[in-house]
Amino acid sequence: MSVLNGKKVLLGISGGIAAYKTASLVRLLIKAGAHVQVVMTPASKDFVTPLTLSTLSKNPVYSNFYNEEDENASWNNHVELALWADYMLIAPATANTLSKMASGTCDNLLMATYLSAKCPVYFAPAMDLDMYIHPTTKMNFDKLASFGNTIIPAESGELASGLSGEGRMAEPENIIAFLEKDIENKLPLKGKKILITAGPTYEAIDPVRFIGNHSTGKMGFDIALAAANLGAEVILVSGPTHLQIKHSLINLIRVNSADEMYDACHQYFDHVDVAIAAAAVADYKPKNVASQKIKKTEATFTIELEKNKDILLSLGQIKKQQFLIGFALETENEIENAKYKIEKKNLDLIVLNSLNDKGAGFGHPTNKVTFIDKDFNIFENPLKSKELVAVDIVNLIVKKYAN
Repeated sequence: MSVLNGKKVLLGISGGIAAYKTASLVRLLIKAGAHVQVVMTPASKDFVTPLTLSTLSKNPVYSNFYNEEDENASWNNHVELALWADYMLIAPATANTLSKMASGTCDNLLMATYLSAKCPVYFAPAMDLDMYIHPTTKMNFDKLASFGNTIIPAESGELASGLSGEGRMAEPENIIAFLEKDIENKLPLKGKKILITAGPTYEAIDPVRFIGNHSTGKMGFDIALAAANLGAEVILVSGPTHLQIKHSLINLIRVNSADEMYDACHQYFDHVDVAIAAAAVADYKPKNVASQKIKKTEATFTIELEKNKDILLSLGQIKKQQFLIGFALETENEIENAKYKIEKKNLDLIVLNSLNDKGAGFGHPTNKVTFIDKDFNIFENPLKSKELVAVDIVNLIVKKYAN
């Protein structure tokens, strides 16, 4: 999965012959899973049509502050366009547009949008050889870099003038590769390893029956995806669930029983920076598992149970530098019970769920959680989708490793 998947990319196109390549660039961004919005300078429409880019991006293309042919047309809000974007890419960035970006000249919709952008800005220069190496161009590059903008270096090759040399806009494939690599390297959890448990465990009674619970695994899977999207290498140990996950940074290990989950966690725990125990592990298992299906013969049936090993407790006992996060699902004395678990299991943070909260717990797409850290600071959260709760949890990890 590309790091651009689900991201909103604002593509700014200025008036150079390389603008014809932007049709391929939009197509590749869409293929990577990005949402694309295009803003053009009026001059760029001489090289590629708005209709082409609108068709490929599946969005309207903007080039003026309003439609001069429609007296009732509404204003194209450059501020909204800028705030919409996760990333802004200006390609091609001509010498003229680069000069305006560096000086703050605001004489078209693209420049107004650029000056309003709060997201990371990338630019791909495109111009003739002598223009590219001119001192003013180099000065503009340095100035834009000081603003925090990132240059996608021009390539060498045949130029529109007939000369051959540096100044040719990077090919669309190379622009995408540059964006993906640069974004990945700047992700806040790049280089961190996170162990996550998810789902229920099934404790066998006989070959066809088991003791389990209603956990779907969604919370753990959402945390894994949120962490991977921020660059973490994730080991996801999941009990039985229908959920699937595909991400190059997620290693999904499927298990059934609490013992299997225990073994998998201890296999990886020494090598991770963070461990998040989101699984609903069965507290007990049958002491004796029948090798054959148990026949229905008696009016009553008794199963002798024994305690499963406490995975989270065992990890807390051997914890070194790991940031250890547990979950607590409570129905009474929620805060007191959660604090007790923090101390007993040597946790750095606990995520408290209460079944008394409507929309929380198993089987819901939403969750309402309270964070309690090891110093017993309490942070209550409103009811949210599990995806947003996962982002909140991962943001706490980012904060832990910030700086």
